[in-house]
Amino acid sequence: MPKYVIEREIPDAGKLSAEELKGISQASCGVLSNMGPKIQWVHSYVTDNKIYCIYNAPNEEMVREHAKQGGFPANSVSEVKNIIDPVTAE
Repeated sequence: MPKYVIEREIPDAGKLSAEELKGISQASCGVLSNMGPKIQWVHSYVTDNKIYCIYNAPNEEMVREHAKQGGFPANSVSEVKNIIDPVTAE
């Protein structure tokens, strides 16, 4: 299944409390539950003003529909074409 990186511009995301992040996570999981097993949230990285999410989904449209239903921004959705790490250099 394709993997996507979603860039969400959220001012002061890095200042969100644990309780606020929990609420965002719960909202996301609720939408995912309603959408069915074809779309999966892997994890997210929270930075100062953005959240970068990794999702498995059959297509970009489903990723964008999740954002729409959850009320989350999806400023950029990019399909991952390959993954590299230090082992790639060997």
